[in-house]
Amino acid sequence: MTQKTNVWPDEIRLNSGKNELRVAFQGGRSFDYEAEYLRVMSPSAEVQGHSPDQRVTVPGKQDVLISALEPVGNYAVRITFDDGHNTGLFSWDYLHELGVTHHVRWGEYLDELKAKGLSRTR
Repeated sequence: MTQKTNVWPDEIRLNSGKNELRVAFQGGRSFDYEAEYLRVMSPSAEVQGHSPDQRVTVPGKQDVLISALEPVGNYAVRITFDDGHNTGLFSWDYLHELGVTHHVRWGEYLDELKAKGLSRTR
């Protein structure tokens, strides 16, 4: 379970190529998230399942782009990807956690792809 840190973003910026999102949090920390990383780590039930053993390894998203960002209340953002996926609500806490744990999560994702014979490319 995600520990609540009550972090708040100062700035959210999508780069011109729509393949990277930068979030600057209060307190001075900022993270750059590749669209692929956000897509494969989506908090949606489609990706995360309803329990850890139901989590899906999502292949073929190396070239995915972010098509839209939509604020949800004052606690999250809905990210729409160019493959049509938009069901995950990325809370500020979850985005912060994804930034802090990027190196570990990305390595685990690459290991899962390899173990399952899957690829990052379409």
